[in-house]
Amino acid sequence: MNGEPLCILLVEDNPDHAELAIRNLDDGKLANKIFHVEDGEAALDFLNHRGIYADPQQFPRPHLILLDLRLPKVDGIEVLKAVKASEELKAIPVVILTTSAAERDLAQAYQNYANSYLTKPVDFDSFSELLRDMGFYWLAWNQRPW
Repeated sequence: MNGEPLCILLVEDNPDHAELAIRNLDDGKLANKIFHVEDGEAALDFLNHRGIYADPQQFPRPHLILLDLRLPKVDGIEVLKAVKASEELKAIPVVILTTSAAERDLAQAYQNYANSYLTKPVDFDSFSELLRDMGFYWLAWNQRPW
């Protein structure tokens, strides 16, 4: 990584879930920068440096994408498809972080090359532990090609 700051893109429309995720990732010191967008369209704009996210210095490509499925404007599966279809983006790990435990959602995520699928626990402590462990795995322990 050559000392490059670690960045996470959190794509989450529920403000309570987003706040909890950001707080836990910050507390664990797992990333130098956490960017949060509230819908799939903004996620694609961020990842493709469009509109208000055009400056790659201010909005660098993330090392990890945490993606909810049920999003306004552009659905999470559509965001996943776009990421994995892009030569520039497809190596970025995409972790689905959602309340849905539906088999159909799980299958659809993996059919579209999600790197992991996590169902958000209902209680605060379990959600915090999940985020901490997930962050350590993807940002500290997992080997990346860059």
